[in-house]
Amino acid sequence: MLQQKVRVRFAPSPTGPLHIGGVRTALYNYLFAKKHSGDFILRIEDTDSQRFVPGAEEYIIEAFNWLGITFNEGTHVGGKHAPYRQSERKDIYKKYVDELYDKGLAYIAFDTPEQLESKRTEIANFQYDASTRMSMTNSLTLFPEEIKNKIESGIPYVVRIKIEPNENITVNDLIRGEVIINSSVLDDKVLYKSSDGLPTYHLANIVDDHLMEITHVIRGEEWLPSAPLHVLLYRYFGWNTPQFAHLPLLLKPEGNGKLSKRDGDRLGFPVFPLEWKDPKTGETSSGYRESGYLPEAVVNFLALLGWNPGNDQELLNINELTELFSLEKCSKSGAKFDYKKGEWFNHQYIQLKSNKEIAKMFLLILEDNKVFPSMEKVEKVVGLVKERVNFIKELWEQSSFFFIAPTTYDEKTVAKRWKPESASELTELYGILEKIMDFSTHNTEEIVKSWIENKGYHLGNIMNAFRLALVGESKGPHIFDITDILGKEEVLNRLKKAIETLK
Repeated sequence: MLQQKVRVRFAPSPTGPLHIGGVRTALYNYLFAKKHSGDFILRIEDTDSQRFVPGAEEYIIEAFNWLGITFNEGTHVGGKHAPYRQSERKDIYKKYVDELYDKGLAYIAFDTPEQLESKRTEIANFQYDASTRMSMTNSLTLFPEEIKNKIESGIPYVVRIKIEPNENITVNDLIRGEVIINSSVLDDKVLYKSSDGLPTYHLANIVDDHLMEITHVIRGEEWLPSAPLHVLLYRYFGWNTPQFAHLPLLLKPEGNGKLSKRDGDRLGFPVFPLEWKDPKTGETSSGYRESGYLPEAVVNFLALLGWNPGNDQELLNINELTELFSLEKCSKSGAKFDYKKGEWFNHQYIQLKSNKEIAKMFLLILEDNKVFPSMEKVEKVVGLVKERVNFIKELWEQSSFFFIAPTTYDEKTVAKRWKPESASELTELYGILEKIMDFSTHNTEEIVKSWIENKGYHLGNIMNAFRLALVGESKGPHIFDITDILGKEEVLNRLKKAIETLK
């Protein structure tokens, strides 16, 4: 049983659009918090001022609003641990940097970029650690007076963690079990830079997680190599270590390696939740929202990439996902990003929505095509064609003929379906339809089929030519559902035009 109140966080850097892998990480944090009646926090880790991209933070928040993933605390909702933007917590970190330095667990290094590059040239696979630190320019090799003078002169410096070699560091991971790494493979990571007065990710991350009372750190597998350093930092400060869970990577649909934007560009699927326009290059990248995915479909699809509910059920709403979710059921190995399955989920969720809900979304597309039908008609059309689409935007391709009469006729269909006798048969059909008072699906079908049978005509030939006249090609739902929605006057007009054009 979890004794302490569960508190988890998602802490992206505002360096560009949010990758779909990051969305999956946030979703798992959200489900875990919700499952245990805990808190979910959004923290913006913007300590890397060089990589900061304007608009990225707003993009992140908008993406989660669209997906329905909500936060209890964060930059946009506030909370008792504010501020939630690391650049606004500058003064907090310096105190902890000084604490480590005063304890002898960190040291100041003045090495210039040129000096570090020289060492890399001199020593293969150079690492700033116990084996090299005493040959560098730092507070371990300089006299106190030299250190003081350099700092007072404004010479830039960094603060590095001091890691002792040959110690096994254990990371207890809820997904991977016990992970043991020897400290000799770790370098003395930079924790703080005097040039901008900001900590690096590692220090800020630990300090913030402690001060914000984070109980579980659920993040991507790529952070596993940093976990021993983080465990050491918790120990150096004398703080309780949160529980770690490192999630499997999202892998390319084909081949090996981590899912990238290039995979999406090559295979034609988005890797970002929303469309993103790069403020520097002006390049636009596609998003799930703009590509026509429903947010609940994206959530369901992502949840099952790297986690299994333990049964065969695939369609799970957010409440069902919450109820079934557990970190122990997460996979250790990466999950292939099956984008076709994502399309399948979208199709399923379109079918689950009412015709009215779909019609409201479709109306925007109809308006873009300068068509302004009644809501009643749109709902009827949606009911007939929604099973044929994976995306709302495909409804136009499947149903445009309901709203705009064909101006041309598909040549291949004409060659195959328009027989020498079609014009005379459809002229006769025109006369039959003209006399029908009740133009409903069932009544019209009964009268027309009775006429065909009585005349001994070929049913397929007449129906195919009739469809060509109404649609312009050989697609669409049941022909008499089409006549019902188009109405008698429109059906007669289209028949007359086809007879005159194709005779």
